[in-house]
Amino acid sequence: MSSELFTVSEAARWAKVSESFLNKARLTGGGPKFVRLGRSIRYRIEDLESWAKAGAAGSTSEYGAPA
Repeated sequence: MSSELFTVSEAARWAKVSESFLNKARLTGGGPKFVRLGRSIRYRIEDLESWAKAGAAGSTSEYGAPA
């Protein structure tokens, strides 16, 4: 399995969120899966896509509803 690794900055641009959001989400567990390489954080595109797909909803009433 070969996948390009995105930096936090690149992942934030891809997801159209701030780097700060990704940093906070990584700490609280609400963000996409990530890879730690030494002191560097990287994101795989498939993890970003999966995270974005998991956040999809048809209406605001669906947020927080059990799956």
